[in-house]
Amino acid sequence: MDEKKVMLSGIKPSGDLTLGSYLGAIRNWSARAEEFDCYYFMADLHAITVRQKPADLRRRTIEQLAQYIACGLDPEKNTLFIQSHVPAHAELGWVLNCYAMFGELSRMTQFKDKSAKNADNINGGLFTYPALMAADILLYQPDYVPVGEDQKQHVELTRDIANRFNHIYGDTFKIPEPYIPKVGARIMSLANPEAKMSKSEDDDPGRVTLMDPPEVIMRQFKRAVTDCDACVRYDPENKKGVSNLMTIYAAATGKTFPEIEREFDGQLYGAFKTAVGEAVVELLRPIQEETKRLLADKAYLESVCKNGAEKAGYIANKTLRKVYKRVGFVAR
Repeated sequence: MDEKKVMLSGIKPSGDLTLGSYLGAIRNWSARAEEFDCYYFMADLHAITVRQKPADLRRRTIEQLAQYIACGLDPEKNTLFIQSHVPAHAELGWVLNCYAMFGELSRMTQFKDKSAKNADNINGGLFTYPALMAADILLYQPDYVPVGEDQKQHVELTRDIANRFNHIYGDTFKIPEPYIPKVGARIMSLANPEAKMSKSEDDDPGRVTLMDPPEVIMRQFKRAVTDCDACVRYDPENKKGVSNLMTIYAAATGKTFPEIEREFDGQLYGAFKTAVGEAVVELLRPIQEETKRLLADKAYLESVCKNGAEKAGYIANKTLRKVYKRVGFVAR
């Protein structure tokens, strides 16, 4: 039997997972377990480039793990772990810092964006975190890294760093490919359909989180930005708000855009927004119920963390030992 290809991805627990996180990424992950050897982690080391309240970070990290499982990521089929539980991430991150060029890091779009948003805290981690991201990826020698278009730049940098290291020291890292899912909704903010739905509440008044109660979800959809055209038609160039709502409705119901256009032909936006909100409430209901059940079972979640870190650490440390030997460190 052929060995499965390896896939890896992580999300920072710096905010609550949103409908966008689920429809754009997590929902697609669960289907990949049969085809790939999958590693998914809570990227808590990355979260602290922006100031976090420690209690909130701990809570969100565990909640995110529970939500991963509730969204269909079976810990028996996927390796789920907390990034900081595998020290090799930070260790390889430092080594790769020494093979990432200053100019490369300074060109990272997200560094520029985050520096603008956190002008009072432009720290070294904010600048060098792409090297840690490269370590996150390369430790597991993955074939693919599922990313949105906005993260493609980081995978390209990872490939550059890996090629540079391999050129100096010989074949050490597998060169990963970005995996951009063809089916996977890019969900935009309900308040600003030109911006992606954000995990940070301060950034986005138009977000819906996975654990929002039904009345909050309905309120968010009822005040979603549309246009004055009063016609439900998919046109992402000229009708961004309506097209975003159609994308969400299609993802929640499985209906096609032509079917949705026919369903709401001649109806006002109010009826359409209500229908989208109700579809999302029903989509998230089982996830919310399962998340609450899992959060009440602390022993189970601790065992998932422990087992995931052990499995991830075994693979990561094999790569780290190889890297340490290559660069000339004395064996431990």
